[in-house]
Amino acid sequence: MPALPVTARNLVKRYGSFTAVDGVSFDIREGECFGMLGPNGAGKSTTIKMITCFSPVTEGELVVRGNDVRTQAREIKSVLGLVPQEDNLDPDLPVRRNLEIYARYFGIPQEVASPRIEESLRLFQLEEKASSKVDDLSGGMKRRLVIARALVNNPQLLVLDEPTTGLDPQARHLVWQQLRLLRSRGVTMLLTTHYMEEAAHLCDRLVIMHRGKILEEGTPKELIEQHAGAEVLELRTAPQDRAPLLAEVSGIEGVAVEEVEDIVYVFGARQAARRIVERVGDARLAALRPGTLEDVFLRLTGRGLLD
Repeated sequence: MPALPVTARNLVKRYGSFTAVDGVSFDIREGECFGMLGPNGAGKSTTIKMITCFSPVTEGELVVRGNDVRTQAREIKSVLGLVPQEDNLDPDLPVRRNLEIYARYFGIPQEVASPRIEESLRLFQLEEKASSKVDDLSGGMKRRLVIARALVNNPQLLVLDEPTTGLDPQARHLVWQQLRLLRSRGVTMLLTTHYMEEAAHLCDRLVIMHRGKILEEGTPKELIEQHAGAEVLELRTAPQDRAPLLAEVSGIEGVAVEEVEDIVYVFGARQAARRIVERVGDARLAALRPGTLEDVFLRLTGRGLLD
């Protein structure tokens, strides 16, 4: 039986006395998009650095495509495509030349590299910019070029560390469309993102990390059903008007109430929530909406800012 793309068991990363990743275990399956969500400092990027052999493992087991990260870094890097958080293109070279140089790093013959490069440019709508200098590209084009570059070596695992940060909605949706296409072709992907909608669109399964640990793992649908429910009630009424409404949901098994500033969120009270919305009669004060992955994320990791 072939090895899974990634297997991690009790993975730990320490920097001195600080533990950035604290005993996480997960598998990435063939052909899936596996997501890692979490606030800044959760350990996502540190985990990616260990998977891509840029940072050594402190403890635990980490195997990528059957290769141990401790002893087979060269073999692992040869089968990875990496999209880092920061663009690291060569600004002095034209777009196509950036991709040609990248292909040389992997020893790809020109007759193999050329059609791959053209396909990558076409996929991310960069053909017309192939002869342009990188510095002449917009921020969105640079980001798309970084993703296109990661495909040149035909990677067995595509690692995307916040790939659409800073993109406008049109560019972000283009990237989503092309990543879905790659997934349909069987490309295995590891994705970190702060966009909950992005994770819901792209991920087959995901983990939510916080303070170096994995809090939950599952499909987006499973996690929404478990932690938010099909519908969430939002109340924006004054405290004195709110109490009698919330009395209707108190005591119902499985119901959770969160008060955040001037908004109250009610999870898991579908029928009672519908009655409250009808009674208030003003969508600005009481609204029932679908549960989202963002609800799950905030319920698990908290709503306060983390340093």
